[in-house]
Amino acid sequence: MIEPQLSPQLVQQARASGHWHNKTLLDFLDEVAPGRLDKVAVTDLNSMTGQATTLSYRQLLRLSKRIALGLAALGVERGDVVSYQLPNWWQFVALHLACLRIGAVTNPVMPIFRHRELTFMLGLAESKVMIAPREFRGCDHAAMLREIQPALPQLKHIFAIGGEGEMSFEKHFIERRWEQETPNAEQLFAERRLRPDEVLQLLYTSGTTGEPKGALHTSNTHFANIVEIVKRCGLTAEHVCFMPSPMAHQTGFAIGMELPLMLGAKMVLQDIWEPKLGLTRIQDEGVTFMMAATPFLADLTDHPDLPRYDISTLGVFISAGAPIPRTLVERATERLKAHIVSAWGMTENILVTGTRLDDVPEKVFGTDGVPVPGMEIRVVDASGQALAVDQEGELQSRGPSHFVGYLKRPERYDMDAQGWFKTGDLARIDTDGYVRITGRAKDIIIRGGENVPVVEVEQMLHRHPAIQMAAVVGVPDARLGERAVAYVTLKPGHGLTLDQMKHFLEEQRITKQYWPETLNILDDLPCTPSGKIQKFRLREMARGENQG
Repeated sequence: MIEPQLSPQLVQQARASGHWHNKTLLDFLDEVAPGRLDKVAVTDLNSMTGQATTLSYRQLLRLSKRIALGLAALGVERGDVVSYQLPNWWQFVALHLACLRIGAVTNPVMPIFRHRELTFMLGLAESKVMIAPREFRGCDHAAMLREIQPALPQLKHIFAIGGEGEMSFEKHFIERRWEQETPNAEQLFAERRLRPDEVLQLLYTSGTTGEPKGALHTSNTHFANIVEIVKRCGLTAEHVCFMPSPMAHQTGFAIGMELPLMLGAKMVLQDIWEPKLGLTRIQDEGVTFMMAATPFLADLTDHPDLPRYDISTLGVFISAGAPIPRTLVERATERLKAHIVSAWGMTENILVTGTRLDDVPEKVFGTDGVPVPGMEIRVVDASGQALAVDQEGELQSRGPSHFVGYLKRPERYDMDAQGWFKTGDLARIDTDGYVRITGRAKDIIIRGGENVPVVEVEQMLHRHPAIQMAAVVGVPDARLGERAVAYVTLKPGHGLTLDQMKHFLEEQRITKQYWPETLNILDDLPCTPSGKIQKFRLREMARGENQG
């Protein structure tokens, strides 16, 4: 078994908080599923085959049990890691439920990863089983798995959805009726079922430097957060939850998958982000709730075909993953006619802060919200001393939804004895306890000895009528140390020159030393599949252009 690294003192504090519910997802399902068996549990659309699949709760539970028995037949024991590199398809959901039933640890990995990343991740996890699509977005995943398997002695079994022969996921897990071959199936499930304090998820962080870290979570840490999000957003079994962000990230896993299943609600999935298809899914499925990162929100809000779609059912959109431009929240509120919840969180702590549905516009448009019940935040200076109201410092958080360690990396578990976790984000907290993320501790530009407020400049650029998305990065400069480079995408039908950008910033009366000295216009900003702008790639581009 993978052991949690949370100290006994912090475990006791989490229990005392009343936010650990001592339930797994299966426990929640046992309560809600009997009354929802013939309701839709999940509907997906496989963009590789064009096939749409809709499963009722009855069907999903039956298939997940069959898959669980198929895993057990392979020799998967309690505490073993089952890895899968899947898009947002129904098999992702069924596999997680299967792992819970036999006490295995779920390890979803992003479909973008290739040989090097997978070899490291599966090796560190000592994964016994790996499942992937046969092919997705031009990558032959089946061939890739065959190539890396010899370097992974623990990896005994590899399967591909849509695969052939012994690698066929369908042949081993779906077509074979394991429940008819296993007379003691329910006894096996009862004995091996995952417990609330045991590690349920191994999720590698999408850091931009160094090797990935495998964050560990339990059912108690997950549902300490999910239950509060449900309350804050007023969600019920009748809601329709849309997830276009990858379920191999925490947003998709916890909010996109676990949350609707906990309620017995309908889950709508999209495997490749395309905003027009997103609008179609919202309209056709009657979506009422969704969560995704800032670019997803911008794409829907500014899509030229938006007026052609009836998305009036959409009531709540949680936007997190990157600092959210104030103007985007205002524009999205007006055009989508939905509550836009600005939020902040990480793989390690899920969703820590968010605005409330009844917050005044000043808070909705200008902050990243207040902590969800049970969570705490503070900002500290370089020496670790807490700062006063409205002072910028490094953001720290603590509470019952914090992860329980990094796999085989206890030295990287950056949490002090009181449970405060160093997030690496910079922030300010106002007199009402609302936080505003101002940047990353390492995401700074020092130009001629002056710190450039990167997020502030980006927020200003987002106000320009031609700009849809903007990111500012620094490049080395022999005289000034660094100078700022702006990368932007434009709204349809608009153009922008460097002089026009500078004139706009002058009109906004922002300090001239903060102005980007170079403007680059791109069709799309490089992002992770969850929508976070990959500034390290922009810095590489900027340095290459600078040297050129």
